[in-house]
Amino acid sequence: MAIRRLTVAAALAALTALAAPAHAATDTPPPGRITVDVVGVNGSGCPQGTATVAASSDNTSFTVTYSDYLAQTGAGSGGTDFRKNCQLALRIHVPHGFTYAIARADYRGFAHLQRGAYGQERANYYFQGMAQTARTLHQFHGPYSDNWQATDQTDYADLVWAPCGEERNLNVNSELRVYPGTSNPQSLSFMSMDSTDGSVSTVYHFAWKTCPGS
Repeated sequence: MAIRRLTVAAALAALTALAAPAHAATDTPPPGRITVDVVGVNGSGCPQGTATVAASSDNTSFTVTYSDYLAQTGAGSGGTDFRKNCQLALRIHVPHGFTYAIARADYRGFAHLQRGAYGQERANYYFQGMAQTARTLHQFHGPYSDNWQATDQTDYADLVWAPCGEERNLNVNSELRVYPGTSNPQSLSFMSMDSTDGSVSTVYHFAWKTCPGS
């Protein structure tokens, strides 16, 4: 019986070792300075020079601020104005021995939606050469005239980590859509990825791990 117990214990230990993560999770951001470079901008929602990116001083997140990201329908709108999108290619420089994932994204803006109209915010992100994350969708219904906010939270087990020792672009995709629905098609409805006073930004929050051998 003692031999059997020892065998079972050894098997459990082996399974635990196989299941152990290749990287060690840490709640503490790495030391040093995280920098974020914009290496590509594409989309009707972020014409050149209208999107800025900055890393937080405590290495917990980075922000994207847009100044011309607005989708609208109704009076004065063009045929494609109901949909605006933006793709940013970001090169994030992190201290040696660490890797990161995007654990949460907070999107903010302002919306003015007539009764019967509705707006949508969609987003996803992925590392260059890797599979895209699922695209999330948040919907807002009129009548509505106020700041809006949407949060995408990723469970720890589902986080997608940047490969250790490699610099790959993080591609951040977002999209706004506004539909007239049952509202008067001549009444203006719009949705922006900013606010009336420009004081809010989209915030992407990091999760951190140490790389093997660090």
